[in-house]
Formats: sequence, C-alpha cells, structure tokens
Amino acid sequence: MTKRTAQDIRRRNRFDALRCVFAAPGPVSRQEIAAATGLSFATVANLVAELLEAGVLAEAGHEDSRGGRPRARLAVNAERGTLIGIDVAETSVQVELFDLALTVVRSVRLPLPQSDVRPQDVVDAIAAGVEALTDVAGTPARILGAGVSVPGHVEREGGVSVFSPYWSWRDVPLRSLLAERLTMPLYLDNPLKAGTVAEMWFGAGREFDDLVVVTLRAGVGAGIAVDGALYRGATNSAGEWGHTCLVPGGRECRCGRLGCVEAYVSTRGIARTVRELDENSPLLDADEDAVVAKVARASAEGDTVAVETVTRTAHHLGTAAAALLNLFNPQVLVLGGRVAERLGEPLLRQTRDVIAEHALPATLQALTCRLSTVPDNPVSLGAATFALEGFLDDRDTFGTVAAGRRAAREAKARTP
Repeated sequence: MTKRTAQDIRRRNRFDALRCVFAAPGPVSRQEIAAATGLSFATVANLVAELLEAGVLAEAGHEDSRGGRPRARLAVNAERGTLIGIDVAETSVQVELFDLALTVVRSVRLPLPQSDVRPQDVVDAIAAGVEALTDVAGTPARILGAGVSVPGHVEREGGVSVFSPYWSWRDVPLRSLLAERLTMPLYLDNPLKAGTVAEMWFGAGREFDDLVVVTLRAGVGAGIAVDGALYRGATNSAGEWGHTCLVPGGRECRCGRLGCVEAYVSTRGIARTVRELDENSPLLDADEDAVVAKVARASAEGDTVAVETVTRTAHHLGTAAAALLNLFNPQVLVLGGRVAERLGEPLLRQTRDVIAEHALPATLQALTCRLSTVPDNPVSLGAATFALEGFLDDRDTFGTVAAGRRAAREAKARTP
C-alpha cells in the first residue's frame, strides 16, 4: 500500500472542505466546515484561505456571532473559470460546459458512426462539441480543464484507453490524440468512476463515506468509495463487476464471455429479455435504449411482458449485487444510469427484495438502497469533477498560493 504523503493529506482535506461547501444549501462558515469534515478549525482556516486566494471560494456575507466578530459566509465562486465534462457512450458523445459551481452552462450531443467507430471519430466528435460550446459570444471565463469519460478500462495517468468492449479498442493513447486538438488540461477515466465521483460530490456521498454505485446503461459496472475515497484498484480496473459471471454458460456478453451480469441488466440485456418473452412484442425496437423506455411505460400500465421483464431484471441485478455488497459492506447502494432512471422505483423495490434474500444479515444491517438523485447526466458531471479535482491539485496554482503564504508568515516573524 502506498504511503500517503503530507501533500496527499492536504489534497484530500482540500477536497473534503470544498465538497462541504458544495453540499450546503447556502453559504457556510468556517466553523460549519470544520464540524462537517471533522477537521480542526485551524486546518479549515488555512484551507479556506488558500481557496479564497486562488479564487475558488468567495465571501458571501456575514452572520451575527452573538456579540463576537461576525463570521464570514463562504460560497463557490462560480465565475472563477469553467470546466468541461464529456461522456463518450456507445452511440454518441455528450459534451457539457459547467461553471465552477458545476452548474451546466451549455450542452451538446453528437452522434457516433453506427458501426466501426474509430478513435479518430471520437476525437473529432469531442473536438467539435467543445468548439460548439466555447465558440459562442459571451462564453464564460477560461476553461480550467476537461474530463473525459470513455467506456472500458482506462489507464488514467497516461490517458490511455486500454480496452473498450464497444469497439474492441486496445491501448489507444486517447489523451495524446485529444491534446492535438484541445489546449486545456485533460483528465480521462471511465463511466464507473465518473458516476461514483458525481455521487461523492453531489449525491449519496454527501451523507455516506462507504458506497457502491451501480451504473446501468449500455455498459454495466460498479463504482466503489471506501472511507470517502474512490477505490480504483491496482490498475484502475476496480468496478468491472458487469463482466463477472452471473449465469455459467449463459448469454454471450459483448466482452466475448458467457453469462456476464451486463448481458442481463444492461439496455441490451433487457431488450434480450423482452425478446425471449415475446419475440413479436411491440416493446422491441432497434434502439435498445428505446426498449427500456417502452418497458418502463408498459409495466406501469400492467403489460404482462413488461412487468415480467422488470421482475427478471431485478432478480438478476439483486442476485449479482448481493455478492458485491457482501464483499464491500457499504452503507448505501446507489442505482444509476438510464436503466435505473427509467425503470425507477419498481426496479429498486424488487432488487432490494432479492438482495435481502441473498446478502448476509451483517451486510443488510446498515445498508440503504436508493436511486441516484444526481441531476442531469451523472457521467458528464463526474467527468467535469475530475477536471475540478485536477485543478484543485494543480501545483502551479496552489503551490504558488501556499508558498506565498509561507513567505508572508516568515516575513512577519522576522519583523521586530
């Protein structure tokens, strides 16, 4: 296990302090940040001073401290700069421009070729999307960074798409290819990590430090946070739960193996379930995402095939999730992604019941199951948050601030 340095600890504390400001319904005081994070007031005061000097936070009024010095209230300085979040999916690329408060300013979705998608197709779509969002009169302040979520196994430090099951890519230097077209700092990872980071900053992670976030869309996986930190594993491949075997000898998965979780609970898996129940069902569509939407509407109306499809999906999901929950014993399981959004409470309720049948009593004791409440697209939001974290870790910005503060303290100490 890599030993955490003083810089790592300070970085984590900076994130925790800022996450507290994001989580609050309005401006907060230093005292409230200290209480929420468990950090000492002196540590919080130093972190806030850095964030104020870097322009990330701004004072937003004062509160009466009952006779003492009025306490300053703090809020994110949304105008400090902008961030870009990019969600590369199987059939399209969504590019979103955020202010520093992670509010969407503009958004665009561009299609990818229906087959034989090449890395250059993705690069072209991303570059076109960024240009469309930023080449507009009145574009906000400078871009501090762009986060890119690309499906599959991503080598984060080098920005390499190691393997993508959608297009059978291997070892594509995607960040280098993008850097030829884009000038801002670039941060790459996959949808599992992006969705989990979004939950940590803007969803269930505001209440719980130990969580599992299951993302259900064309691809399926689980993001894991332990003690308030994203768990990546030795090679950043933690969470590829969608490609664990659920049914030995079962359906063929896009990864080439048989019986994977993804083959049963993804958009494609749900379409396959409908087809197995009734190959002539009006719920079927060439667009698998549309099939899920039809199933959601029809099940609410009592359609037999749709109701059974939700039941079977929940059975597979709950069975697979129980093993995952037994391993990590989280405080909360979050279901996110388009499948969870569309099938909603019926899927959650039935999945919870199946989990209760298969998980250990100790696992269930502290467990809450919920649907994601992160607004809009959690993956593009999480990708933008990667860029925010990268900016917060930027030595040119915060190293200069810290050095300046040290120099000021030393000069003050030398003054007679």
